[in-house]
Amino acid sequence: MSLASTETLTVAPEDAGTRLDRLLAAQLAELSRTRLKALILEGAVTANGRAIEDPGYKVKAGEMLIVNVPPPEPAEPEGEAIPLTILYEDDQLIVIDKPAGLVVHPAAGHQTGTLVNALIAHCGDSLSGIGGVLRPGIVHRLDKDTSGVMVAAKTDRAHKSLSAQFADHGRTGDLERGYLAFVWGAPDRPRGTIDAPIDRHPHARDKMAVRQGGREAITHWQVKERYAGADGKPVASLIECRLETGRTHQIRVHLAHLGHPILGDATYGTGYRTKAALLPPGARQALAALARQALHAYFLAFQHPVSGDVLQFQSELPGPLARLRDSLAPA
Repeated sequence: MSLASTETLTVAPEDAGTRLDRLLAAQLAELSRTRLKALILEGAVTANGRAIEDPGYKVKAGEMLIVNVPPPEPAEPEGEAIPLTILYEDDQLIVIDKPAGLVVHPAAGHQTGTLVNALIAHCGDSLSGIGGVLRPGIVHRLDKDTSGVMVAAKTDRAHKSLSAQFADHGRTGDLERGYLAFVWGAPDRPRGTIDAPIDRHPHARDKMAVRQGGREAITHWQVKERYAGADGKPVASLIECRLETGRTHQIRVHLAHLGHPILGDATYGTGYRTKAALLPPGARQALAALARQALHAYFLAFQHPVSGDVLQFQSELPGPLARLRDSLAPA
C-alpha cells in the first residue's frame, strides 16, 4: 500500500461491533494506530459514504469503509538556534530541562520553534532518524505548557532502547517518571492510585477523557503539601505523581477525574477558576502570572542504552512555579 492511497474495506459479519480504529489497525497493518486515529479525526474515513470522526465508532456488518490516506507533507524540520538547558549529554543521548511554552515536535500550527528544531541544530547529523522525519530522536513528550526533564536519542540504538523502556513504563525495568502538580482542593487521603481508561473526548477533539473502552491509564499520586486559603480552609495541594502508563494529558485528566484539577489548567480545570478568589493575594498574582497548568516533570530515571547504568535526573521547580509555591500558605 502506498502512503498516498484510498483503501476500501467491507465489514465482515464477525467484525460487527468492533471499534473503527481497532478494525482498521487489524486490516491496514502498514499504518500505525496513531496515524489511523489521526485520519479518523480528520474526517478521512467514511462508512457508507458518511464521514466517521469517532475512533470508537462501532462498525456494522456490510458497511463499506473507505480510508483516504493523503500523501505525506514533504516539510522537513530545520535546525534553529534555540537555547537548551542540558542536564546530560553523550554520544548516545541528550537530557534537557524543557521550559514551559516549548512545543516538542512540529505539528499543525507549530512548524518551527520546537524542541526538534533545537535538537537538530545542536546535535546535527548524529540525531536519530528512527522517530520519523518530524520527530527525530523523540521517544516521549511533554505538553507545550508542561516543564521538566526530557531525554532524546542521538542514535538508532539509543532510540530503540529508550522507546522500549518508555513502552514498558517501568513495569519490568528502571524507567521512572515523577511529576509535581499544584491542584485545587485537598484529597481526603495521603496517597492513592487512579486506574481509569483514557480516550479521546466524545465531543471535543482537543481533549481527552476518562472513558470505558479507552486505553489503560494508571497514575500513582501522593500529597506532598497542603495549602490554606484566605479563610484558613484547605484550598490547594502539591501532589507528586508517578506514571505507570503514558497517555496523552494523563495526569491532567486523571487529577481532574479525582476532583482535583491542576491550577491554571485551561482545558480540564475551567470549572475551578472562581476558586482563585480563595487564594492568598500573592498566590492569586502568581497563578495569574503563570498562565499555564502548574505541572512540572521533576524526575526521570532510565537505563543507559549502551552502558546499562541507571541514570537519574531531577529538575527544580522553575521560577514561576517556585513563586507560586512560596506564595501559598501551609494548611
